Amino acid sequence: MTQAFLDRAEEMVESTSARVTRPRVGVLAVLLAARRALTHHEVERQVNRTLRIDRVTIYRVLEWLTVRGLAHRVPGSDRVWRFNAAEQKHTQHHAHFKCNHCGEIICLDKVAARRGIPLPSGYRSQEIELTVKGLCAGCVPARAAQRRPRRYAQHRH
Repeated sequence: MTQAFLDRAEEMVESTSARVTRPRVGVLAVLLAARRALTHHEVERQVNRTLRIDRVTIYRVLEWLTVRGLAHRVPGSDRVWRFNAAEQKHTQHHAHFKCNHCGEIICLDKVAARRGIPLPSGYRSQEIELTVKGLCAGCVPARAAQRRPRRYAQHRH
């Protein structure tokens, strides 16, 4: 993690008018540096390379960042939450793309999940999750190469 990520994280935390703490800045810097959304354990491993922050504090910081719109959580197919930095303010209900090969999860900024989904009488939605699954730009060539038919030596009878 570079100083640039730490500086950007500090600016983002300051923008909330809340107290700037090492755990908040450290966790957000890890999310900013990550190419994909990370699980709590992945965040913990990355943060603890430079800072010593206990597991519970990391959970609390991830929740704090999420509530303030600096990060958001995305459900993984393994039912484990993943977190990534929200560099721009996203609407609460927006879509994600998840690569089925490498696991990268990115925000689809131009795709908003519809808020007005018709529900039965008396029901009220609190959160909408829309995830498009497929192959990212980096994995499409790799998967295509795996699927190419192999040329077999001529078979003799």
